[in-house]
Amino acid sequence: MTWIYFVVLARPAETAGGTSYIAALTYAASKVGQFGFPLGWLFFIEHRRPAMSWPTARDLGLGLGFGALVALIIFILHFGFLRAGPFLASTPEMVFARIKLFHAETPIRYALLSIFIAGAHSLMEEYYWRWFVFGQLKCVVTIMAAAALSSLAFMAHHVIILWVYFPGNFFAAALPFAVCVATGGCVWAWLYERTGRLYASWLSHLLVDVAILVVGYDMVFLGRAQT
Repeated sequence: MTWIYFVVLARPAETAGGTSYIAALTYAASKVGQFGFPLGWLFFIEHRRPAMSWPTARDLGLGLGFGALVALIIFILHFGFLRAGPFLASTPEMVFARIKLFHAETPIRYALLSIFIAGAHSLMEEYYWRWFVFGQLKCVVTIMAAAALSSLAFMAHHVIILWVYFPGNFFAAALPFAVCVATGGCVWAWLYERTGRLYASWLSHLLVDVAILVVGYDMVFLGRAQT
């Protein structure tokens, strides 16, 4: 689905300069299917309902610590090394072409999209990849294998996204950054396993997404304006 809405359906938007409602609808449909499936599994296969619990100080501390560390690394890499170099020369235009698919080509719309991605979407990804995929896998394989497999699956669609954002730099940028995504997935699986709740991994994921979205804003609305 990522390949369809991020590559195939995005091509008309790039060539014609317009936006693709079909791509946005495809994205929405893919998310409904992805995030609805675990609930269907829970209700109709396991015949139970999800349980809720409040976060502890340890949950929030672990999530805040790892998320802040990764966010700091992202900022150092971007603003300290990559921003002024030729490595990201074509990336801002690629990012801008994709946010146009979601009608977020103005700062305010981008901010609204960022709130959704960092807040709601990061929670839904943690619920899917850690609670459901990792949680189901560890019932049939070891915890380490479950963490590795779920994290590689979590990485897979990011490979496509990063390949689009870093054209011509698959091995130099897209693949290494994708491995970083898988590593982060393993840490989030460990946080979920250790705490038994999603709060730590969600808070961490949220902070990392915020850092990435700040970099995206800098690329699209500050970097492109200067060029």
